[in-house]
Amino acid sequence: MEKEMLALVKLKDGEENFAKFMTFMQSEEGLAERGKFAIPPKTIAAITPDKSALMFKVFVTDEDGMKSFVSGDNALMQPIYDECIESTQLWDLIEVSL
Repeated sequence: MEKEMLALVKLKDGEENFAKFMTFMQSEEGLAERGKFAIPPKTIAAITPDKSALMFKVFVTDEDGMKSFVSGDNALMQPIYDECIESTQLWDLIEVSL
C-alpha cells in the first residue's frame, strides 16, 4: 500500500554537499535504489534558497525501506549520508478534511 511521507534533509556546511547529494539522488543508481521503497517519478522536492536543506514529499511503498534510506542505514546511501548529510527527519502525511 502506498503512503505519503515528508522527508527533511539538512546538509552539512559547504555548497558542494548540495551538488553531491543531488547528483546521487538523480543518478541511475540512486533512482533504482529509491524505486525499491518509493515511486521516484511522483516525488516532489523543495530546496531552501541557501541550498542547506531539502524537503521531499515521497510516495512510499515500503516504509521500512524508506526509514533505512533516510537514516543512512541503507548500504548504498550510507557513504553519501556520511559525507553530505547533517540530519534527517521523516513524517507520515495524513490528509486533513476541510
